[in-house]
Amino acid sequence: MKKFKKFYMEITSICNLACSFCPPTERAKGFIAVEDFTMRLDQIKPHTDYIYFHLKGEPLLHPKIDQLLDISHEKGFKVNITTNGTLLQKNKHKLLTKPAIRQMNFSLHSFDGHEGSVDKDGYIGSVLSFVREALEQTDMLISLRLWNLSEDNMTNAQRNRNREILSTIEKEFELDYFIEERVSPGSGLKLTDRVYLNQDYEFEWPDLKAEEDDGKGFCHGLRNQAGILVDGTVVPCCLDGEGVIDLGNINDKPFSDIVEGERATRLYEGFSRREAVEELCRKCGYRKRFGT
Repeated sequence: MKKFKKFYMEITSICNLACSFCPPTERAKGFIAVEDFTMRLDQIKPHTDYIYFHLKGEPLLHPKIDQLLDISHEKGFKVNITTNGTLLQKNKHKLLTKPAIRQMNFSLHSFDGHEGSVDKDGYIGSVLSFVREALEQTDMLISLRLWNLSEDNMTNAQRNRNREILSTIEKEFELDYFIEERVSPGSGLKLTDRVYLNQDYEFEWPDLKAEEDDGKGFCHGLRNQAGILVDGTVVPCCLDGEGVIDLGNINDKPFSDIVEGERATRLYEGFSRREAVEELCRKCGYRKRFGT
């Protein structure tokens, strides 16, 4: 029985932002129904203890996210939520009372990534206000993310935008150092108990229109992670946001059979040989982070 450290459960394909770093999905827009969510948890229970409300879409848009969290807790799952943080004030009452939540990940780069963003101070202030309440009222972990570094060095504009955000965070946690002096791309910096800041390079989502490389390399898809899109399509990783590598649909076939199926097995065994057998994987730059 395959066990996954990360299991991505897309609860909506809809997002309230249009960020430059995140291509909009061409799939049908929708929210997962409570009964479908419950059924999926029952099917994946033997395979994981941790679920991530993430893939595409903004999870805080789901009108019944509080019910989904209650069901997750009843079935023994710990939940990690990745959000742009713009809807916190409307939804914090649905989050702060939920023991299912293990961690909240805030994609702070969403503010500058969305062309129509206004009031950066208000946005960061709202996120940090939630963090304060979460630390006081819950045991949840917090990850503040700035995944907008460029490989060839940031422009001054990028650097200044980040400095504004980092300066606010430094004041909030009364840090006696500049965050840039201590954090390195791809790693986390502990700001205080249960609060971390992560900076990393911006990555490009894999795209079938992109140029293909030699296909050498490794990936943790179907090794320590898997995902289910809102329509039930099972995918091998969190970067297949369009369901290109459609392993099967959980509405038609049991999840356990899908991840042991022919296409899934071929992908898994390919990466065991350090070889990407799927076209999308050969056009995924993230794969190169794991070496050849």
